[in-house]
Amino acid sequence: MPHVFTRNLTFQSNNLGKEATLMLTFDGDMEGLYEDFFPVVWKATKFGKSGPYRAQATYTSQLAFSKPQVVDGNIIDASTCVKINVSEKTSLTEANDVYSFSNPVAGVKGVLQAVNSTEAIQDIAIGFMTRGDLMPKPALYFKEVGDGSHVTAKFTPILRAYITSDYQETAIIRGAIDTPAIWEQDLAALSDSTTWNLTRDPSTGHYTIEEA
Repeated sequence: MPHVFTRNLTFQSNNLGKEATLMLTFDGDMEGLYEDFFPVVWKATKFGKSGPYRAQATYTSQLAFSKPQVVDGNIIDASTCVKINVSEKTSLTEANDVYSFSNPVAGVKGVLQAVNSTEAIQDIAIGFMTRGDLMPKPALYFKEVGDGSHVTAKFTPILRAYITSDYQETAIIRGAIDTPAIWEQDLAALSDSTTWNLTRDPSTGHYTIEEA
């Protein structure tokens, strides 16, 4: 079994100067992004203009495939899921309107795979488990996977932060975000717990995030 790690991230500001929404998503440079699959908003948190603000996010490296429930472009829940590790594959099947993933078996080295064996088109998501939650937090959304087709994911936990109020948590991001990322980190390379200061340059309006 691979080692499962947890990363506790704290973002904080003090007298930011302007109300801003910090959005976190796993939209690192991946082949097929915005074509075969789409990133999902993990966190969207408002930081006030004046005074102290703090937001926390906890990532766990235990990945899982899920059958997402999508309403108005948001993944509101999942009907079922299966934990999966790199170099494993699973199959999604349906019987009497009940969907289930098979127990993972050895697959292609270095990737995660899910095969749609339901005889119909399905949406599939990959995400990560969080303590106390039955279903995973979605990170990437694969739309309309054909019967007999498989989803192949090479997921690296590269998290990016943006200042944008255009998205809400669990929203599926359908196209490239039109504002540049202000922060990017491979969560695997961070310490277990880190704290980050969000600041705004009053002369340029640019936001930065630096480790506290």
